[in-house]
Amino acid sequence: MAQGRERDEGPHSAGGASLSVRWVQGFPKQNVHFVNDNTICYPCGNYVIFINIETKKKTVLQCSNGIVGVMATNIRCEVVAFSDRKLKPLIYIYSFPGLTRRTKLKGNILLDYTLLSFSYCGTYLASYSSLPEFELALWNWESSIILCRKSQPGMDVNQMSFNPMNWRQLCLSSPSTVSVWTIERSNQEHCFRARSVKLPLEDGSFFNETDVVFPQSLPKDLIYGPVLPLSAIAGLVGEEAETFRPKDDLYPLLHPTMHCWTPTSDLYIGCEEGHLLMINGDTLQVTVLNKIEEESPLEDRRNFISPVTLVYQKEGVLASGIDGFVYSFIIKDRSYMIEDFLEIERPVEHMAFSPNYTMLLIQTDKGSVYIYTFGKEPTLNKVLDACDGKFQAIDFITPGTQYFMTLTHSGEICVWWLEDCACVSKIYLNTLATVLACCPSSLSAAVGTEDGSVYFISVYDKESPQVVHKAFLSESSVQHVVYDQQGIFLLVGTSEGKVFIINANSSSSFQIIGFTEVAKDILQISTVSLLETDIVKVMVLSSLPEAGRSRLEMFTLPTLLPQVSTTFADERGRLKDEIIHKYLYELEHALSSAVLGFQSNQIYGFCSQVPYICSYLLPEEEHTGIYILKPYKKVQSRQYGPGLLYLSSHGLWLITIAKCGILCIRDVYTLETFAWCRSHSHQGHGIQSMRISMDGQNILVNGRDDGTLVYLKWKRFGGHLASEILDYYQKLLISLSSAMDKENHYLSTTPKVSVDLGSDSEHTKQKASTDLSQDELVLTDVKKEIPWIQQKSQEAIKKEVNLFSKKRKEIKQGIKSLSKTILNMMEENDKLENIAKLDQQEFGLDLEELERLHDESQEEVAKIIKDVEMHNLAKSYLAELIKEECWNSMAVKGRALKCFHIPCVVENFPMKARTVEELKELERVLQQKKIEAECLKLRKEIVEAQSGVKLIKQRHEEDDEEEEEEDKTVKYSNLPNYLLGSLSTDFGVDTSLLSSQLELHSREEKINQIILLKDIIYKVKTVFNNEFDTAYKQKEFEIARVKERNVRIREIILDLELEEAVWQPEFEDCEKPERMLVVQDEEITAHKHIKPWHKAKELMVNHEKEHWLLIQDASTRLRALMDMMGGVLEVKKEDILRMVIPQPAFMAKPDAVWTEEERKQFKDYEKKVKELNEERDKYRKSLEAELKKLQNSIQESTQAFDEHLKRLFERRVKAEMVTNQEELKISNLAFSLLLDEELSSREKFLNNYLTRKQHEKVMDRSFKKEFSEIPGHQVDILYKLFKRRPRISKQKTHSETTSVVPFGELPGSGKLNKDAFAQLMKAMDELDNISNMPEGLDPLVWNHFCMTRRAKVENEQKVKQKAADLLEMATFLQKRVEEEEKVQQEIERVFHELILLQEEKVRFQLNLTIQILLKQGQVELENFQLVLEYSDAILINKNIIEDLNSVIRTQGQKKVASMMESKDVHKRILQIEWEHKKMEMEREDLNQKAWDIQMLFFSRDRQKYLNEPNYEALISIQIGIMEQTIAVLDKTHKKNVENCKKLLKKLGKFSNQKDIANYALSCNLREELVAVSERKDICNAMGSKLTCEKIVKERYENMMQQQKLTNISKQQAEQISILQTEVERLRMKTFPALVQM
Repeated sequence: MAQGRERDEGPHSAGGASLSVRWVQGFPKQNVHFVNDNTICYPCGNYVIFINIETKKKTVLQCSNGIVGVMATNIRCEVVAFSDRKLKPLIYIYSFPGLTRRTKLKGNILLDYTLLSFSYCGTYLASYSSLPEFELALWNWESSIILCRKSQPGMDVNQMSFNPMNWRQLCLSSPSTVSVWTIERSNQEHCFRARSVKLPLEDGSFFNETDVVFPQSLPKDLIYGPVLPLSAIAGLVGEEAETFRPKDDLYPLLHPTMHCWTPTSDLYIGCEEGHLLMINGDTLQVTVLNKIEEESPLEDRRNFISPVTLVYQKEGVLASGIDGFVYSFIIKDRSYMIEDFLEIERPVEHMAFSPNYTMLLIQTDKGSVYIYTFGKEPTLNKVLDACDGKFQAIDFITPGTQYFMTLTHSGEICVWWLEDCACVSKIYLNTLATVLACCPSSLSAAVGTEDGSVYFISVYDKESPQVVHKAFLSESSVQHVVYDQQGIFLLVGTSEGKVFIINANSSSSFQIIGFTEVAKDILQISTVSLLETDIVKVMVLSSLPEAGRSRLEMFTLPTLLPQVSTTFADERGRLKDEIIHKYLYELEHALSSAVLGFQSNQIYGFCSQVPYICSYLLPEEEHTGIYILKPYKKVQSRQYGPGLLYLSSHGLWLITIAKCGILCIRDVYTLETFAWCRSHSHQGHGIQSMRISMDGQNILVNGRDDGTLVYLKWKRFGGHLASEILDYYQKLLISLSSAMDKENHYLSTTPKVSVDLGSDSEHTKQKASTDLSQDELVLTDVKKEIPWIQQKSQEAIKKEVNLFSKKRKEIKQGIKSLSKTILNMMEENDKLENIAKLDQQEFGLDLEELERLHDESQEEVAKIIKDVEMHNLAKSYLAELIKEECWNSMAVKGRALKCFHIPCVVENFPMKARTVEELKELERVLQQKKIEAECLKLRKEIVEAQSGVKLIKQRHEEDDEEEEEEDKTVKYSNLPNYLLGSLSTDFGVDTSLLSSQLELHSREEKINQIILLKDIIYKVKTVFNNEFDTAYKQKEFEIARVKERNVRIREIILDLELEEAVWQPEFEDCEKPERMLVVQDEEITAHKHIKPWHKAKELMVNHEKEHWLLIQDASTRLRALMDMMGGVLEVKKEDILRMVIPQPAFMAKPDAVWTEEERKQFKDYEKKVKELNEERDKYRKSLEAELKKLQNSIQESTQAFDEHLKRLFERRVKAEMVTNQEELKISNLAFSLLLDEELSSREKFLNNYLTRKQHEKVMDRSFKKEFSEIPGHQVDILYKLFKRRPRISKQKTHSETTSVVPFGELPGSGKLNKDAFAQLMKAMDELDNISNMPEGLDPLVWNHFCMTRRAKVENEQKVKQKAADLLEMATFLQKRVEEEEKVQQEIERVFHELILLQEEKVRFQLNLTIQILLKQGQVELENFQLVLEYSDAILINKNIIEDLNSVIRTQGQKKVASMMESKDVHKRILQIEWEHKKMEMEREDLNQKAWDIQMLFFSRDRQKYLNEPNYEALISIQIGIMEQTIAVLDKTHKKNVENCKKLLKKLGKFSNQKDIANYALSCNLREELVAVSERKDICNAMGSKLTCEKIVKERYENMMQQQKLTNISKQQAEQISILQTEVERLRMKTFPALVQM
């Protein structure tokens, strides 16, 4: 065995003795690797374990800095590399088999390396780290330098491997990605070039992804601006924009599980979905291989194979899945066929070929390792048989020099050979186990389980252990199993705080003596059983976490206890504290472990919170209660973390272990360390347990989490230390020899207990069938067992029942008789009165039980009340939150108004109060707008003043122009609705501060416009809410007025005895929503709880009311009033309908016997009845008229309100329309702002992308600096190669050979080059031999020749090497030049895209989206030819069109004028021609008239006409006289007409007054009728004749006067008509009459 040469010097100084690691047992958790053809290795805990396949010999390499991280091997160089797990980890490289450290690699990794991989040729090592760097690094491990590194944030890799045929290629795969990394070299410079593989979709198909940076297929939106990539919409400007994918564009891809290289530099990828991919190593083209199904399908499995691991073999790959089978994939072209290759018991996690490809390593998930050898028998060999989980407990088989046992959590028990840790036998308990202990007095062991059982196992035959007994103690799990030093007792501690004492001798069938109760949290049980005493001292340590203390409970057990166990325990099995001398101790600080010393009643404790080991002295005197122990001696442990203490067999060594992983052996007297060993590390949480043999030479240490078991031996064991323990060991063996012989003989003859145990193969099959679950183990016990503690309890109960059976019968009989008596008493109590009755609870005899039940019920009621209160409180809190959010926070509460008769509802606008920030922002915008308006006005004034200085005369005209311009500005600020985009001006809202929709170009203007639009929406809603409040008050007034009129209507209906329902309008809940927040009494369905004093008060009120009614009944006066006059002293007018005239008493007799007086009375009675009926009819008609009038007035007022509400509804629709219009404008502006941000993000991203590309170009150009050390002619050669652009063909390195190794001889190995050069030099040495010198040649010349020739050969080799380097550099340069060209093209593309984007941005800023209002029906289209595309249309101001139309109109008018002028000229010509003709005709007429005149009769008038020179003047004088006469007559007529009109007006007024008087009389007539009917009798008695004549006379006079007035009006009307006729005649008379001559 060999160990690492370097170790950290521990904190302890080793004395004369020291410990060393003999062997390490552990099973692989990572992949197992080949070191050479015959050796494998794997990391385990702090160690790297090497196993020789042929001899099974193990070699251990210990990591000096804790747990081994990841590991890799280089088979050709025979080195092993592994990392440690600490902050800033290191990579160690050791040579094999010498296990000497070659080098130590130190990088910049902070936490841990996750992958290591050697190249197949050369001295290259690749390392990968996860969080936080995610760095891939390439090392030259011989020179301990990093050649290159690259970080890939967020890229988690689970496999990394070099290409065996090309060390420059490296493949990294994860469950989601596969990438191929190329290592490029130029002289001494190395760099990584990564390329990602585009994986297919889950179904094996390929998805064509669009370019995210430069998408070409984006649609063009002509309305809402440019369409940008999703990365710009998301606001990404950095590198994230290049890889951003929306959630909807992410499709599930294949998930790679494993990859392997082929000799053609291709990759095979296995996927979870069962697909097999082939990837070309150069082009990264992915090919999904097709699976060829067999004609006869496989057996009951394996139609779907998800490869877990892949290894390449000729013509295919070997793959394994989770089903425990190894398959052979035979690949041909693009298809493959599956064949069964091998079946393994467990799922296979890793496979690897040996370097010579003669063996196949197979590793299972459990950790077992198999070797499959090709061409040998047996073909499958198990090299490492792993246990089922990590070791839970260990212990030596007495005496501890040859064998030991281990226990896993699943119940697997193994017996091991101590010398080489070879597994001797196994046994499975098929239950979850916790602890293990071997008996010192026999070859047996006890195993505790989680179900509370203890299994006793006989190891008399080491190769076939068996269970000899099972004790089911309790249902709580077993946590501690401890034997005393002589093997007399077995102490079992459970989780519920019980310690069971069991006889350890198998001859007593492991008798359970009893148990004692301790604290629940048991930490450790310690015993002391000395040879010279006959008692066993037991100490139990438990923790008190609440108090931060520890408790010690001590008791003693005599060795004769098994014979007298019945006297020490009660019937339930509990040991009596006074007999076992049980004492309690407490410590003021917490301990993690404590042991009881062999001498001086001393206790040793390991502090859990401070690194100290303390000793405590027990008091010599007896005590009661709890005794507080003080530390006697305190020593610093120099071990951190909680630890455990153990004592050696002779009690002089104190062994401490802790979380730090260091084991220390101390002297019990001085507590100083004299031996120590770091067997584990703190990364694996240190040591879980340890065991030391009786002779002290063998120490087993079990790790807590690292899964390693370490066997420690003394390097030098002798002297005083050895003699003491060896002497005690001999004495102990002698004292135990007789008992051991007896017990072992009994164990050899004891039959096996029938419990469900399984062999190795059965267990593995069972485990495989349960889907590899290590926690689900099935127990086969059909019958449920009863724990021992319950059995003892049941037996004790049975004994008590048998002992007190008579007494029980007597008590039962007494209870029955007493119950009968009580029942009789209860029946008698039910028959008594309420005052004499007793309550039900008073018949309970057990008052304490009643009180307990009452208390329980009260507690339950209080609990229910509390729960209900909390529930109500939660509901109330939620209601308050909702009320605060939806009601209290509203400045204007939401409510509605309904019409009285129409199904129409009008709602107001609920509004919240504007915040202070909003008001400040609005005030800022308003102030800014006002300042801008003033500045614009001042600028215009300045410009106008400067332009108007030249002309002084035009000042007045300029003032007028300024006034007109001011008017124009005012008009411009008040934009028309169609340009304003809304009808907000209809609500009186000021829109003068709004910017024109055609001027919103900047971001600030749009934001200010949004703020102003929100303010307009708020004002519009406020205006409408004010109108709504007015209507709401009006409805309140109408409802109040209806209520007032309904009072009279109800009275009338009651008087008329109608069955009509009175319509009473009320507000609904939607109109008064505040009523929803108040719970009415009628809404509560539960019965109200009335307190007793409330009930008493109600009884008193009812009693007083009954007393008052009795008093009222006693009042004779009131009763008489009610009987005679209906309770009133005066008959009202309304009571006339209820009046009844009593019949005379004689009407009961026949009318034949009536007297005259009676007949007169009967006539009077009939007359009164007739008059009463008439009065009733009149009054009924008046009531009906009044009812109809009231109902009509109500109907009219409510209908008027409905009409008003309909208009308000139209107003509401219009307000909502305005609100929507403004919100649409806000949405358009917000969209514009968002698109502007997207454009800015896109522009910023393109700038960053361009900057990065330019930076990459500068980096590529700086490559020339790398050639500064090369001579100039070589540089010229490089540039010539650059100009020629040669095609460097890749040489095929793989050739078909007959070798077993598919990869053949690996090319490009530096070691091969060195070997070839060494062989060349060896051949040169042979040529330089003196025997080859020609005869006669001077040796000096020969030597000079040889030296020259050697130098030439060496120079030739150097030239070849330089030529190879030059070719490599040329290739590197060619790649860089091609990359530079690509980058230049990318830059040009980005420039082009950036210019287009900027143009789109400018176009978008100018191409505004505005909102225009169009009236319905204003535009009429023919045939519905709607134009939806306006790509060639522009929006211009209406004034331009109007100005152009005015110009066109003016020119048109001018043209019409010229046309009219030409038309007039032509018409004038025609008119002149016509006049000419007319004049000729007139001449002819004149001639004819002259002739006629000559022949005409000549009268006096004609003579006068001819003789009078001023005949026309004479005629005009006569006409003037006649006109004056007509004027005088007309004036007189007008006066007469005005007088008649005044008279008619007076008569009309008088007629109206009479009409009003007549209407008033007709109104009073109805009231006077009742009075006349009432006073008719009085009038008859007082002389009704005179009154009637007076009335008739007055009426006659009135009628005569009315008739006279009528005659007067008729006469006046006739005169008016005559005068109108005369006026018309005179008017017609003044008109001239044109009589045809």
